[in-house]
Amino acid sequence: MKPAAITVAALATLALTAGCLPVTDTSAAPAEVAATLAALPIAPEDTGFHYDRDDWPHWKTVHGTCNAREQALLDQGQDVRADDQCRPITGTWVSAYDGVTVTDASKLDIDHLVPLAEVARSGRIENGHRVGPRTWSRAERERYANDPDVLVVATARANRSKGDSDPAHWLPERDRCGYAARWIETKTRYRLSIDQAEHDSLAAVLARCA
Repeated sequence: MKPAAITVAALATLALTAGCLPVTDTSAAPAEVAATLAALPIAPEDTGFHYDRDDWPHWKTVHGTCNAREQALLDQGQDVRADDQCRPITGTWVSAYDGVTVTDASKLDIDHLVPLAEVARSGRIENGHRVGPRTWSRAERERYANDPDVLVVATARANRSKGDSDPAHWLPERDRCGYAARWIETKTRYRLSIDQAEHDSLAAVLARCA
């Protein structure tokens, strides 16, 4: 099944608590987020789908001379000044995952909230056939890789600690409620599955967010 935009009613109450992730605004009560989680299909990871990062074109030009990475730095920083090639020269950023303040853009990573490799594994079987990201075209993979709603400015330390882990194996140091809400929203919007351990970890986070 190909990715399609699904409106998930309001996911921001969680994201506004304890320092929200600077991605897109969402808003919903914890019970609504939990209901959205319950609607996600649970399936074993599609480990048979070969993942190659080069198959997911990223950092394409999205606005003027700015590529998706540069635009994320502009959108998620404060007092950012860029050169005529859209490279940030000065600014201040607060890393979403660990709260570290950074003033040198070269020391920041741009994380895909749901990592590309995790997206690739998030397929399932319907009517005896594998569906999900393994059926996506290159253009659809590019769409996800450059979606501003899934790009998160973070320190290199935090991003590399996370790697391609799902919430069963890694959670941020701060705002776990907001992180869980955005993970669920992303998986819902792109019609992705979750595995059982991932589901259980997200449910445990949400249980502490009420």
